[in-house]
Order: sequence, then structure tokens, then C-alpha cells
Amino acid sequence: MVQKVKQYASALRYDFPSSVVVFLVALPLCLGIALGSGAPLFSGIIAGIIGGIVIGSLSGSQLSVSGPAAGLTAIVVVAIGKLQVFEAFLLAVVLGGIFQIILGALKAGILGDYIPSSVIKGMLAAIGLILILKQFPHMVGYDKDYPGDETFSQAAGDNTFSALFGSLRHLLPGALLVGIVSLLLMIVWEKYVAPKSRFLKLVPGPLVVVVIAVLINESFRSVAPEMVIKESHLVKIPVADSFNGFISFFTFPDFSHILNPVVWTTAITIAIVASLETLLNIEAADDLDPYQRVTPTNRELMAQGAGNMLSGLIGGLPITSVVVRTSANINGGAKTKMSTIFHGMLLLLSVAFIPVVLNLIPLSALAAILIFTGYKLAKPSLFLKFYKKGWDQFLPFVLTVVAILLTDLLKGILIGCVVGLFFVIRSNFKSAVLVVSDANKYLFRLRKDVSFLNKPIIKNRLEKVPANSSVLIDATRADFIDKDIVEVIEDFLKHAPLKGITVELKKSHFKDQGFSGNGSKVVAKAKPIVIENEMAEA
Repeated sequence: MVQKVKQYASALRYDFPSSVVVFLVALPLCLGIALGSGAPLFSGIIAGIIGGIVIGSLSGSQLSVSGPAAGLTAIVVVAIGKLQVFEAFLLAVVLGGIFQIILGALKAGILGDYIPSSVIKGMLAAIGLILILKQFPHMVGYDKDYPGDETFSQAAGDNTFSALFGSLRHLLPGALLVGIVSLLLMIVWEKYVAPKSRFLKLVPGPLVVVVIAVLINESFRSVAPEMVIKESHLVKIPVADSFNGFISFFTFPDFSHILNPVVWTTAITIAIVASLETLLNIEAADDLDPYQRVTPTNRELMAQGAGNMLSGLIGGLPITSVVVRTSANINGGAKTKMSTIFHGMLLLLSVAFIPVVLNLIPLSALAAILIFTGYKLAKPSLFLKFYKKGWDQFLPFVLTVVAILLTDLLKGILIGCVVGLFFVIRSNFKSAVLVVSDANKYLFRLRKDVSFLNKPIIKNRLEKVPANSSVLIDATRADFIDKDIVEVIEDFLKHAPLKGITVELKKSHFKDQGFSGNGSKVVAKAKPIVIENEMAEA
């Protein structure tokens, strides 16, 4: 315990500046996802606070950041529409949290280990591209879609790309100027300013960007009133006029809806989708971690379940681990989970004591910060790196990226896994059977796992062995041979003498490979003359 305290204390100079970065990234996302979900705005803030403080404390991950996720927005919208009562939906969130704890106790966290690395990398790159494409309209002042929206298809027939081009026809001069200055400042600060001084390295670039963006917009009021960014393009946090008013922002579930079947189906849906997203994001977080620490996934599911229970009990949205905040945390230089916890505290303190100040922040400045984060996730060098690795790595990677861009996170991951599985089967298919020939001598070597998928090639190659040849089938290196393959080889042993083919089968004493007979060697000798004479007499 003492050692952990010392570890957290020594990392404080890295963790606190990073928590400020995550706080600035999380703030518009929490509000935007609540807005897109049709829920009270403060419910998104509650989910962000719980995700930071509670899940951050209980999780075994040092760098993952949790909060309301865009991937659950559609589920929340439909559920609230069906239930009609927000308090009934909160009950579903509580029950969903209980189901997640059960999933963790049942060791369901192991599912995340079966996602190929190329697919995880593709997911990160796709989220980076989504950030760039989705945040560009906000950077130029076109806020038709809520911040944090990740869906491809939009209302009224729009999509990610049409909204991107449409934003060029709705430029707001003030927002555009603030957005460009903010993006340039992020680049210059990180590449040229911060590295010059140990002190400046501790000052978060996004904090500098936000302060300057507020100052620019406030200066417009006296210098160029026509350039002032309106309130509709600024952060919108509910402001309480008293302590009781602040407490009124918290809502409690209505347990009288406990027998409503829609509540239970919603809870199960939230538990499954939130758990899958969390497992995917945890894999991504561990991949991004400079120290490559491994998160205990079952503990993570239980931590997420506890967080969702508490979030539902006090009026918050469902929570998952979120890649955008996690990547911002890692890029901000965080070393331990204290950064995640601090960001939750900053959310709580800021909405309680300085909401008026936060409501001065232009959304275009925050969009520029997210675009810079997106570029770090989807650098062109990453695509080039996977291209050089070969098609078996590049295709799952790039198809995951495209699928996520055009559908959603879970569908894109599923498509990437299917493509990755194809290459695994193809690789095993090619390496499981080696055929070598020299004159009239043939070697069939079975290696690793020989599945039924190898049946056509083995059958065809055996049938193409010319008459009066010698065949050696070496099965000593195979760990597993499918019964269909055994049947093909045993059939060949029976009819090979008809063509004058001598067959020698080597099998291991130590592996039950399914072949009939005893011993490690089976020989089928050629008897073509007898057969031919009998056929001639007939």
C-alpha cells in the first residue's frame, strides 16, 4: 500500500496535467452524448464524474478512462422512447450494472483476448478518422450534430461526408478563426513550445488553447461584435442558482417499473453492449500504454458494473471505457489511474462551482483539440506500417477502419474479426500440408492442425500421384488430424496398390491421430500384376 502511494505521488506531476486534458475533452462529449440520447444534459456529466472517480478507483487499468459512450446513444434513445419515463430508464441502467458484475464473476472478460491486434489497431485508426471528420464541422461553427456523435448516417438523409461538405456552406467567421488558431496552437505548443522547458511540459496544451479561445471570443465583443460566437456554439452546462438547485439536477430511478419487461430487455442490452465496448477499449488502452501493462478484464467488467449501478441510482447515463478519452489521457502523459480520478473530480468541482466560466468555452476550440487527438490515432505512418506487414495484417486492419466508418464500432469490429479469421484459416490451410516430389517419390508431411478444410487439397494431390510411385505420408508432426483427413488417407492406402503405388505412413506413438492399426509405421505395398491379371481374365 505504501509503495502504491509513493508511486502515485511520484507520478502526480504527469497525472494532474493529463487529467486537465481529459477533463477538457470529456466535457463536451458528456454534454453532447446526453443531448444526442434525448436525456437531461446533466445526466451526461454525472456519467463522466462516476466514470472518472468510481470506475477509475475500482478498475485495474492504469490509463483507461470511462464515461458516457456514443456507441450506446441509439440504445438510450430507443429505450427512453419506449419507457416514456426517464426514471424507468435509470432503473434499467442500475440492473444493467448488476448484469455486468455477474458477467465479470462468470469470467466473461476473456472474450476481449480473442480480438486480433490488427483489428484493435484498425479500431483506433477508425476512431481517429471519425474524430477528424465529425469534429471539423464543429471547428468551423456548424453544430447541427451533437458533439460526440459517431454514427455514419444522420437525420434527413445526411451522413458523415455530406455533413462535412455541408459545413463548408455554413462557416461562422468567429468560430472558424478560433478553431484554426486553436488547432495551430495545439501543433506549435506540442512540437515547439513544450519541449523547450520542463515547466512548460507540465502545462497542458489544451488548457492553453481553451484560455486563449475564450479570450479571443471575449475580445470580439469590443473589437468586432459581428465575429462574436453565439451561446448556441458555446459549452452549455446547466447552472444552478443555489445548492438545492444543484441537488435537483440529480434524478433517482423509479423502482415501481421493476416488473416492466422493457426495463429488463433494456438492462440486458446495455450490459452486453457496454461490456463488449469496454473489453474492446481496454484492449486498445493496453495497446496504447507505453508500459504495455495488462488490465484484468473480469475485474474491469465488475468495476464498470458498479459504476453503472451508481450512475443509474443518481441520474446518470450508462458508462463504458472510451477510447477518445483514454487516448487523450495517454497523449497527455498520464502514468497512473490518478489522472482518470482527477478528471472526474474536475468535472464535479467545475460544474458545481464554475459552470458560468465553462459556458464561455467555444465548441470550435474543443473540436480542434479532438481533431488533434484524432490525428494521433490515425497517422498515415500507421497505415504504411500495416501495409508493409503484408496483406494478412493490412486487410483486416483497413477493412475494420472502413467498416467502423460506414457502420458503427461493434459491427466494424465483427467484420474485422471475420476477415482476420479468414487469414488465420488460410494460413493454417497453407502450412498444414507440405507436398514435395522428386522423380517418382512423393512426401506428404502433415503439420500442426490438419482440419477438414484441408481435405480437398490432400485428396486431389494424392489422386494425382502417378502409377508405380513411392509415397511417404509423415503424420508425426501433426498435433491434430481431422477424421475426414484420416478417412481420405486410409482410403488411399487401400486403393493405391491398384496403381502400383507403394505407400508408407508414419504416425506418432504419442499422439492419438485417429489412424487404425498399431505401431508407428503402416505400409501399403504395390501388387499391380496380380490385379491386372485378374482384371484381364475377367
